[in-house]
Amino acid sequence: MSRVGESFLDGRRVVGMYMGEYPVSGIVRLSRVKYGGGMSHHVTLNSPIKVYGAIRESIILDASEIKGVL
Repeated sequence: MSRVGESFLDGRRVVGMYMGEYPVSGIVRLSRVKYGGGMSHHVTLNSPIKVYGAIRESIILDASEIKGVL
């Protein structure tokens, strides 16, 4: 069994910490294998967040930034 974030999570609801600083939750729209074998997840957020003055409605989370799958 894979640890959280080490598998394809398309369509699943996740919670995590974007850039280690912003708590986020949303639905994974795309999971991909990164160059070198890691995973990244394109997430549409439940609520937009403001990051360095820019509003984000979707983000890319590294597998290590995902804290749970709901």
